[in-house]
Amino acid sequence: MPIRPTFSNITLTPTRLVFLVSCYFFLVLNVALLAKLVTIIGNLEQVSLGFMFTIPLFFIACFNVIFSLFTVFRCEKPVLILFILVSSLLSYAMYNYGTIVDRDMIVNILETNSGEAKSYLNLTAALWFGLTGILPAAIILKLNIRRSTVVRELGMKLASVTVSMLVILLVAAFYYKDYASVGRNNHYLNKMIIPTHFAHSLYGYVNEKYFKEETPYQTLGADARLIGQTQDGRKNLLVLMVGETARAENFQLGGYERDTNAFTQPLGVTYFEQVSSCGTATAVSVPCMFSRMSHQDFSDTQAGNQDNLMDIVQRADINTRWLENDGGCKGVCGHIRTIEFKPDANNPVCDGDYCQDQVLLEGLSTQLDQLTEQNNIIVLHMVGSHGPTYYKRYPAEFSHFQPDCQRSDIQNCDARQLNNTYDNTLYYSDYIMSEVIKLLQQRQDMNTGMLYVSDHGESLGESGLYLHGMPYSLAPKEQTHVPMLTWFSDAFMADKQLDQQCLSQGARNNAYSHDNLFDSILGLMDISTELYRPELDMFNDCRGNSRLALNQTASK
Repeated sequence: MPIRPTFSNITLTPTRLVFLVSCYFFLVLNVALLAKLVTIIGNLEQVSLGFMFTIPLFFIACFNVIFSLFTVFRCEKPVLILFILVSSLLSYAMYNYGTIVDRDMIVNILETNSGEAKSYLNLTAALWFGLTGILPAAIILKLNIRRSTVVRELGMKLASVTVSMLVILLVAAFYYKDYASVGRNNHYLNKMIIPTHFAHSLYGYVNEKYFKEETPYQTLGADARLIGQTQDGRKNLLVLMVGETARAENFQLGGYERDTNAFTQPLGVTYFEQVSSCGTATAVSVPCMFSRMSHQDFSDTQAGNQDNLMDIVQRADINTRWLENDGGCKGVCGHIRTIEFKPDANNPVCDGDYCQDQVLLEGLSTQLDQLTEQNNIIVLHMVGSHGPTYYKRYPAEFSHFQPDCQRSDIQNCDARQLNNTYDNTLYYSDYIMSEVIKLLQQRQDMNTGMLYVSDHGESLGESGLYLHGMPYSLAPKEQTHVPMLTWFSDAFMADKQLDQQCLSQGARNNAYSHDNLFDSILGLMDISTELYRPELDMFNDCRGNSRLALNQTASK
């Protein structure tokens, strides 16, 4: 009776196992990098055949050195299996979505809730992980490792590393100019190498998060106070809507050919055409837009250890409330009253993982009836256009653009379906905004205003990229150009002495970013503090002799 071979019958030395895994990482798990290299080399006017043939040798030698150093304590199996499983997920995201996992993306991943994580589960992802992750991990688990003395094994590792280093040096000696030229002209390539860039980013995050000396919590705006009252004695209310994953390119108000803003366009909103996000993921953009730090100097660790805009607004005796429908405020609402909508609630617009943004309208209506304070800010954090399950973000009756993409592996939808689905999310978000405006219009006892801005944009297949989260220096404008619009009642405009013509002109001609939000809200709500920078206030040039301007002038 023939004996069937099994992987448990195969015996390898530790050095051979590490070498084979190094080959696997280059040939399989770095498929996105290989595809990019093929494209780059194919576009070169002149290319050395020797350079092309050394690419596999160079990368395999590098991986061999790295994995040999990580397995010096006879821990080859668990270490290599862990690397393979994590790298399989990274390779899926990178190859299918064009995602590069850097430190900011790690923050975003770690703050992902279960509903968001489940939205990425699909048959394509499961097959990819099964074939490139679980299967090779199971094979390694079954393999026999031929053990020798510790000294002999260390000697073999040293020899393997030495040979690999010689290969790297020889390649550099003959083809350094070729590698330097390709690397210099395509500086993002180093971020695509799996798992080295991920490991480097993870190390940086862990080191900063857990091993750096803690600094005392920093109170900002201790002098914050409200200047005066509304001139007509009525309540003052600003609704700040933080959108999710809306990109400016698909906003009708910004020139897009489709009617994605069919609901707000007739309501006299002011659309800001040139607005840039602070980051390309919620975990960065939301804390950044509410912090006093700019995009250039933003640190999520520092932001979490100091007061943000909402803390300062509340300190100025303005009633603040945060209505959450996107799985978390990323620490921004930690010190103010927060109402979080549970997706597992018995609500027809909730599916157990997410609630559609209709819940925010219901929540806002309830809050409006309960307001007793003179000055108020209510933040609505929308789920908006959160992908990849765009089709779940809007009710069936808002399937305005057809056919849409009813799946989460959006890279397998054709471009028309994908754009239809995404545009439907914007169409529905626009409806939610219009309903917020209508609720505010009905409150004749209040001076009301609304400001909407998205946290970041989204890629829909342009240049092979999907979703968001690219390193900011590499991110396309689809991920950083975000929509922003305002609506103010006539009473609000009069009380704040806002000039609509000036506001419209600035919104059309000036470039703004999330960096402007902090000071613009302080100015709009007449909050006096030494933190206020009028040059960053989007509304400052369009206000008359506002109470805040008069107060600052008098205090100088």
